[in-house]
Amino acid sequence: MNNKITKKRRVLAVVLTISLLCMTGCGAANGAPDDVASNDGGSQTESKTGNGGISKDDIKVGVLYISDPAEGSGYSYTHDLGVKGMQSNLGLKEDQIERKIADDSDAAATQEAIEACISDGCNIIFTTSWGYMDTTEKMAEKYPEVYFSHGTGYKSNGKNFTNYFGRIYQARYLSGIVAGMNTKSGKIGYVAAQDSSNSEVTGGIDAFAIGVASVNKSAKIYVKITNSWYDAAKEKAASEKLLSMGCDVMAQHCDTAYPQTLAQEKGVYGIGYNSDMSKETPDSCLTSVIWNWSAYYTSAVQSIMDGTWTGENYYEGMAEGLIQITDLASFAKEGTQEKVDEATTAILSGENNVFDGVLETNTGKKIGAANSTLDDATITGNINWYYKNVVIVK
Repeated sequence: MNNKITKKRRVLAVVLTISLLCMTGCGAANGAPDDVASNDGGSQTESKTGNGGISKDDIKVGVLYISDPAEGSGYSYTHDLGVKGMQSNLGLKEDQIERKIADDSDAAATQEAIEACISDGCNIIFTTSWGYMDTTEKMAEKYPEVYFSHGTGYKSNGKNFTNYFGRIYQARYLSGIVAGMNTKSGKIGYVAAQDSSNSEVTGGIDAFAIGVASVNKSAKIYVKITNSWYDAAKEKAASEKLLSMGCDVMAQHCDTAYPQTLAQEKGVYGIGYNSDMSKETPDSCLTSVIWNWSAYYTSAVQSIMDGTWTGENYYEGMAEGLIQITDLASFAKEGTQEKVDEATTAILSGENNVFDGVLETNTGKKIGAANSTLDDATITGNINWYYKNVVIVK
């Protein structure tokens, strides 16, 4: 790596570090629309709930996961890293954290897990997966004295039930650049949990695809959908299918590491998600799109302790340190780092908002307008189309 690139990466690292400190201690940046408004959780915000705060010793946090965090590097593992970070940041004891595993497609199981947390004295409950949303909404109405925060999704009540997520599409775009620069076959695989009815997954695919196209006009992204947030057998089968088609870079929005481990076995590249998957696949992982959930969990619990919970939703991105990509592998193609650095600078400055201008879908439809960008509400709730270089695999 030359000195110019090293210097640029150091500058970007400083920007992200300062932003993260500001996020956890000073409040989040402005700019999110009303239905995905920021919640800084900072101690200087006037409480809108009338809560006088809960002492540190009396705080108890409940967390619902769709799978056992100990199983690997996936979605639940990454959220649990955030919870552990929050616990360390706030000095909470282990018995002040209660973890439950529940199938998010089973409303009865979700309700039972939430009820158990409440019975054990939890006064804030984080439900981390999309499928928990409706049941969390009902439980928040039933237990107005308990704070509920739901990850992904879009519902909230402005009081004791909020939503939290982030601009993951920014990091997806960067990882698309990496994939586009490093594919040799022009075939890039992508294992996706949900179909185009889900904007979270679809928006991530599109941002990735736009990133690929920015450096490689001829490459195609082959997407295999599992229709499940967590299904190890389906994720393995989807990965095998894409690899059999000749995909030589494997990306993912699914919980297991199968797209990565099978890519390494096949001798091709991978791009991880949720946490740094290079620890499982050091010989193939080009980079990983990762979350720093501890930033949010710390600010949310701190706001309840301080009595400054606002009931507002939380939606942040790279500038606040919530999401990023990991350092590129040493075997990434020459020139990849420069392209990533250029795009990172453009995103942080606001020059590149990913979903800019007129975007063509894979059906030929045009989305957006010249000299404009899609707003956050559209990105989080109304991306139900695929970018022009995306191919859905049956």
